[in-house]
Amino acid sequence: MPDPASSPPDQGLSSAEVEARLRQYGPNQVEAGGQHTLIRAFAARLRNPLVLMLAAAAAISAFTGDASSAIIIAAIVLMSMVLDVVQESRGGNAAEKLRARVSLSASVLRDGKQIEIPASGLVPGDLVRLMAGDLVPADGILSAARDLYVNEAALTGESFPAEKHAAEHAARAAPQNLVFMGSSVVSGTASALLTATGRRTQLGAIAGSLRKPAPPTAFLLGVRDFGRMIVRITLLMVLFTLLVNLMLHRPPLESFLFAIALAVGLTPELLPMIVSVTLAHGALRLSRKEVIVKQLSAMHDLGSMDILCSDKTGTLTEARIAMVKQLDAMGGDSRNVLGVAQLNARFETGLKSALDQAILAAQGSPGKLGDLEFGDLADWRKLDEVPFDFERRRVSVLVEGQGQRLVIVKGAPEDVLLLSSHYLSADGATQPFDDATRVRAGGVLKGLGAGGLRSLAVAWRVAEPSCMDARIAAQPDMTFAGFLGFLDPPKQGAREALADLASLGVTVKILTGDGEDVTHHVCGELGLDIQATLTGAQIAAMSDEALAARLATTSIFSRVTPPQKLRILSALRRQGHVVGYLGDGINDAPALHEADIGFSVDTGVDVAKEAASMILLRKDLGVLAEGVREGRRTYANILKYVMMGTSSNFGNMFSMAIGSLILPFLPMLPLQILLNNLLYDFSEIAIPMDRVDPAMLTKPHRWNMGAIRKFMVTIGPISSLFDFLTFYVLLDLFGANEATFHTGWFVESLATQVLVIFIIRTASPLRDFPHPALVATSLGAVAVAVILPFTGLGLWFGLLPLKPSLLGALALITGVYLALVFFVRRWLATRQDPAA
Repeated sequence: MPDPASSPPDQGLSSAEVEARLRQYGPNQVEAGGQHTLIRAFAARLRNPLVLMLAAAAAISAFTGDASSAIIIAAIVLMSMVLDVVQESRGGNAAEKLRARVSLSASVLRDGKQIEIPASGLVPGDLVRLMAGDLVPADGILSAARDLYVNEAALTGESFPAEKHAAEHAARAAPQNLVFMGSSVVSGTASALLTATGRRTQLGAIAGSLRKPAPPTAFLLGVRDFGRMIVRITLLMVLFTLLVNLMLHRPPLESFLFAIALAVGLTPELLPMIVSVTLAHGALRLSRKEVIVKQLSAMHDLGSMDILCSDKTGTLTEARIAMVKQLDAMGGDSRNVLGVAQLNARFETGLKSALDQAILAAQGSPGKLGDLEFGDLADWRKLDEVPFDFERRRVSVLVEGQGQRLVIVKGAPEDVLLLSSHYLSADGATQPFDDATRVRAGGVLKGLGAGGLRSLAVAWRVAEPSCMDARIAAQPDMTFAGFLGFLDPPKQGAREALADLASLGVTVKILTGDGEDVTHHVCGELGLDIQATLTGAQIAAMSDEALAARLATTSIFSRVTPPQKLRILSALRRQGHVVGYLGDGINDAPALHEADIGFSVDTGVDVAKEAASMILLRKDLGVLAEGVREGRRTYANILKYVMMGTSSNFGNMFSMAIGSLILPFLPMLPLQILLNNLLYDFSEIAIPMDRVDPAMLTKPHRWNMGAIRKFMVTIGPISSLFDFLTFYVLLDLFGANEATFHTGWFVESLATQVLVIFIIRTASPLRDFPHPALVATSLGAVAVAVILPFTGLGLWFGLLPLKPSLLGALALITGVYLALVFFVRRWLATRQDPAA
């Protein structure tokens, strides 16, 4: 590790030195990169028990002299694995490129210039700048710090922020001088000289013990449950088939191969690929609508979301805030409020809010307090600060100038009023608050909110000449300077976006730190259905049970703190809702973690973007409405594969198991089953691109195993019924021998398995046409099955050419089957079956 002091403090590292250190220490990443991804993907599939059993079957075939069977089995397994791995890898690479667009960045001094670079490019010796809302990108020693508080809970478990100070010398490193990767800056600013990056950091050293898999979403749990159901059915059917064939004294090797092939045909081996590729396709489509998906599983949660909790500023409003009023406690115009507020805002460190920026940008006479003038803020210097936090809801600054020390408090009006025992009248005189004047001041505040203005309050008091602690100086005996009113107009297009979300079955609830009146005003202008309102004070006095009872009828939660946001989200989720949360501030990170799906914006602070599962490139509810539709498209396409697997595919495999019991020979050779399965897999690779029934977009959908089982027991037996009809036609009407029977049923079973996608993909197959790629892969697979027996390659699989009359009969059976499924599908749709 290089001596951090070797980095020139005024210039930072040179480009050449950075390149050298990157080669030496590698990228600033805790986890290893994605090298050899394809190799690992193939290795993972080789651990699949079915693949291992097929490999063993190929080896046994070769050992017994059946080289052609061994070659064909190995080729089919390899082709299936390549198909799966390549498709899934393409989807994963696309998703990784999207995540890289919103990766963590850092402000670093290089070649004498302060630049923004991806955090992965940092090296030991870099000098980085930190401010409120940043994630600390690597371990370092502080070279400068101002009112710096850092949350190190990820490393220490301590929930309270730790105060940090700059080290006098790099050799005198102590916990209060050091910052570590994985922590976040709560308030203040700092510069840090990096001493360790990547896996050499404290976080990297203990990453294995800290890293916990994210809890599975409802969608992934549903996929897992579906897989387990199919595995149980497969095991029972395979054991039954193997036992029957052995009891009938059929060749053990052939019986074993048939049972294994049956298991392959029943197993939804493409489900992981279909899921990942479908989610990746959805994420790519969302990226074109300015939404970057960080966690692919969130695509389904987006479609399932039925409640969206959001802040107000920048979502319902333009976030172009201007200060338009300054009033004293009695509601009169005052010249004295702005100067006091500007003094506070100028010396406030950390992340400046839009309100602070509006205060500093405001024009006008700054006024005075008695003999104290605020015309030139450079006459003042800051002695101490208590940063803003969401419990106190105010910031306190201790300043000195013109022979006085003042503590100035700016924050939520209700809290500042409680701290004030006096108020400043319009003529600059100090008057005591009594009950009547407090009520009148409360009326002024309510009037600002009713007019759609956000508000802050400012108070001050003279501190002792020796006082150096703003917390001590800010006692409940302050003089109320007045109110500041800010205009933040409703966002253009927000009304339409709210109506769009409502039409999609998504309820919007507003969680805001603003007052009740101003929130009501904005929501009323936008046509949001306002039912009831709860304030933070009311929530604080409620039990969890009482809060839960009020959630359904409450649409606005005002003056809420971050812990109260967590209570609201947790209560909604316990009631069975799928909850989204949109936020971009430091205080939003816990809520973004708690929600089923967290949204932040590209301009949000690092901790919010890191906690979110989706990043909006523009903060717009209209974008979210499009995202909801895309999430539902994704779910619908995954459901198509599941419905195929639980209908005709399951029915055909069931028919094979029963056929082995009633027929004098195996209903299909093991190689033919494997070929059937490969063609079936090929036909489905275009499902992620398919169009979706518009009815699937109108309301939230969740994984419903009961509906899937119902679909399986309804459609599956229909498939088996037509399989048995095919047995009768082949044996009794056409007198087929064993090879002709195998060929005829191979063609019919594949046609019914594959073509049923055009029926079950939508409730209105005659109006909602499939994607051309799905048409091509499906008809292509069926065409191969029909043509293959007429080629020399067909003989390898034991397939013989079929008479035109037999092909016509099979086509008729397939057509009648599809027609019957069409009517059953419509019947299920009328019963509003979620799988339909």
